[in-house]
Amino acid sequence: MGDSLQKSFLGVIVLGVSCIVVELIPVSRQAFFWNRCLDSTRMWIDETPDLEEWSEKAKDSLAVGVCNGAVYEPKLRTDKSRTNNN
Repeated sequence: MGDSLQKSFLGVIVLGVSCIVVELIPVSRQAFFWNRCLDSTRMWIDETPDLEEWSEKAKDSLAVGVCNGAVYEPKLRTDKSRTNNN
């Protein structure tokens, strides 16, 4: 009786771990694509001459916003472009 109970518990544990692994696959894919977006956006920001004087935290914040879809303007507005337009 005890041996069959241990096998049952082992089966339940294996089933639980399998379900967790299956549930993590979409999350890991999304994390992979988001990290790739962050890296490529950060490279683009580093190559943009208008943003050279920005701090690293500001550049990271902009990259996160772009990858999260929070940047809506097609043209990036910097402090220089704001003062020139006003």
